[in-house]
Amino acid sequence: MSVGNIPEYVPEQFESERLILRCPRPEEDAVIVNQAVEASFEELRLWMPWADTMTTLDEQLEILQNARARYQNREDFRLLLFSKETGELVGSSGIHRFDWQIRKFEIGYWAVTPHSGNGYITEAVERITKFCIEQFEANRIEIRCDALNHKSAAIPNRLGFTLEGRLRSASLDVNGELCDDLIFAKVRGAEF
Repeated sequence: MSVGNIPEYVPEQFESERLILRCPRPEEDAVIVNQAVEASFEELRLWMPWADTMTTLDEQLEILQNARARYQNREDFRLLLFSKETGELVGSSGIHRFDWQIRKFEIGYWAVTPHSGNGYITEAVERITKFCIEQFEANRIEIRCDALNHKSAAIPNRLGFTLEGRLRSASLDVNGELCDDLIFAKVRGAEF
C-alpha cells in the first residue's frame, strides 16, 4: 500500500451521495473558485486568515496550481466540492497538517455562502473522514476551529467527533488577536 507509511497512490476524486470531491484542476477551476470566494468573502474574512483581500484570477490560478502539486506530492489534499445535481462548486475542504507515522489527519472546510445550510459540508466531512479511515488507515482525525465559529463547530458535533478541549489563546484570529481553538477528534478504537 505505501512506501514508508506514505501511500503510493491517492485518488484525485471520490464521491458522496450528493457531491463530487476532487483535487483542483487549476485551468478549469480558477474562475469558479474565485467567484465562490467573492460570493463568500464577507463570511470567509471573519474566520480565514487567507481571506484578507480578494485574489486576482492569476493569483487564484497560482494557488490552485500549488494545491494540485501538493496533492500529487501527498503533502496536502485540498478538495473542491461540487454538487452532482447542478455541477456547481458548493465548498472547499481538505486533509491538512497530517503525520504519516502516526496516521493523524486534520480536516478543514468552508462553504460557498449561497450553498451554506444545505448540509453539503457535513456530508463532505463525513465522506472525507471515511476516506481517511479507508485510504490512509487513519488512527486519528481532527477538526480544529476558532471557539467563536459556532457554524464550524456544529459540523464535528453533528458527526460524532469528540470535543477534546479548548486551547486558550492558542492562535491568532483574522485580526491578529489571540483566540481560543476547539479541538474535535475521532480516534480508532473509540469512534471508528
